[in-house]
Amino acid sequence: MPTVTVSLPGPMKDWIESQANNGQFSGVSDYIRDLVRRDQGRKDQREALIQALIEGEESGAAQEWSREELFAEAKRRAGLTRGD
Repeated sequence: MPTVTVSLPGPMKDWIESQANNGQFSGVSDYIRDLVRRDQGRKDQREALIQALIEGEESGAAQEWSREELFAEAKRRAGLTRGD
């Protein structure tokens, strides 16, 4: 497996080692891989949110809904009622 060398100040190194040795990870590399996976997941979620916001903006003017209409539409979309 390829390696990466990173220079860190002492307090950061100590923090990483303490987190890596808390029993949840097998070592520093495992902890760093977990951090990278989480960061990748956050990036994917952020991109999905941005895309949803763009789609919402491009969908036109907002429609005002009553509470009853909103819940009925939510149930329809969840497949709890028929949309006939």
